[in-house]
Amino acid sequence: MNRVLISIFFFFFLSFGFAQKGKLLSKKVIDMTDTPVWNRVSENNILKPDYIHLEKLDFFSITYQSDSLLIKGILVEPKKEGVYPVVIFNRGGNRDFAPLNLSTIINYTSKLAEQGYVIIGSNYREKDEFGGKELNDVLNLTETVKEIEKADANCIGMFGWSRGGIMTYLSLKESYKIKTAIVGNGVTDLFQLIKDRPKMETAVLAECIPNYYQNKEVELQKRSAIFWPQKLNKHSSLLIISGKNDKRANQDSTTKFADKLSDLNYDFEYQEFITDHFFSNKRKELDYLVISWFNKRLKNAD
Repeated sequence: MNRVLISIFFFFFLSFGFAQKGKLLSKKVIDMTDTPVWNRVSENNILKPDYIHLEKLDFFSITYQSDSLLIKGILVEPKKEGVYPVVIFNRGGNRDFAPLNLSTIINYTSKLAEQGYVIIGSNYREKDEFGGKELNDVLNLTETVKEIEKADANCIGMFGWSRGGIMTYLSLKESYKIKTAIVGNGVTDLFQLIKDRPKMETAVLAECIPNYYQNKEVELQKRSAIFWPQKLNKHSSLLIISGKNDKRANQDSTTKFADKLSDLNYDFEYQEFITDHFFSNKRKELDYLVISWFNKRLKNAD
């Protein structure tokens, strides 16, 4: 009898554990006209010319499971019927600073979505370890998209900005499911980051990373792609975009990382622009580059 009970318990434990990996729990339509974003993208209650493409898209707030946690995120789908490649978007910031919201997803991915992509992004778990356990919240989205009718779960790319670049590099190290990725103004070397911006260590890294001061060297290396370029998925590809006037991510570290990828003959491209961390004066160029890369390396890849 005890064996039977143990077997039943084990079965339910495994079933529950499997269900946790990205299970989609809710998907709710976002009415843009009821959000603060509407005032920015419209005039006289009509979308401005630069945002007219939003008419072709549906936006959703989602909740999904990751490990034993409920994670919030955003989903964008083309309104037109079909099955589309997926791009996982990794936000920047940390904890409740610069969360993934409707404004962010529109700014960075709406032009891409209009071209026939499903975009999905996570707000990471509340206990942010800045590249620690919340990486599962990104990786589990590869399971979440299996429950989205318009998403081609066998055709997944990734796009990370700023801190989201760390999440993207880690994903390329830990997962074989990402066919191609883009990193914009991402951090590759956290040791250099704290030299350039000491407050990032005391106000962010030391607060987010468990046992930071006891394990500083090990934990920073874990999160710094410059120390493990050889571990990136060799069957994927990568576009690195850097702003020469970026004050938040060290460009020298990025170019050193690119040199290491070159030495490894990794499939990547590196492009620089004279702009800031947010590509404020190069938004059209950014949209064109992102769309062109994913069209070639994801949608139309052999």
